[in-house]
Amino acid sequence: MFYETAKGHGLPHDPLKAIVAPRPIGWISTQSRDGSVNLAPYSFFNAISTHPPLVFFSSEGHKDSPVFAEETGAFVANLVGRDLAEKMNATSIDAPRGTSEFELAGLTPAPSVLVSPPRVAEAAAALECRVTEVLRPKALDGSQAGSIVVIGQVVGVHIADEMLTDGLFDIVKAKTIGRLGYMDYASVDAVFSMRRPRWSAKK
Repeated sequence: MFYETAKGHGLPHDPLKAIVAPRPIGWISTQSRDGSVNLAPYSFFNAISTHPPLVFFSSEGHKDSPVFAEETGAFVANLVGRDLAEKMNATSIDAPRGTSEFELAGLTPAPSVLVSPPRVAEAAAALECRVTEVLRPKALDGSQAGSIVVIGQVVGVHIADEMLTDGLFDIVKAKTIGRLGYMDYASVDAVFSMRRPRWSAKK
């Protein structure tokens, strides 16, 4: 099948998020100027650069995470493993400002080293980030898309010691989960390797 997005797909549910999948989950912790802490998962999240190390998360709507990150210039991206999936899902609730998602989900806020927002102590890894840009994307007609993209430079990395195998972060041991379409998720339980080919001119 083929469909134009402007005309609709005719399917029971929009397939776009199922096609662009799996997506890493950025479990974003932020803190406002007045000290309020927020924790929420974002599946529009990824790394975009290594030099410098940059990551982003995108919020569909004016929510606490992008607002707090823009206010204070910092956020923490916490890794979600399979053992934390249900707690991550609990923090996706649209709770009133001032509600502690850490407390709601039974999680431990741990102090960060270089930024003000706390990290999730139970997470296998966490990235302390300082905001470099806040973008408000536009549609083809120039109108605001309604999403807010927050880009941050990773200034500090926490890794649980038991997640290192021969000096490498063990994604299988961490059982990192990814967001699929609809209500679905995937958990990493196997990996395979391929070396990138090198070009050699024929003689």
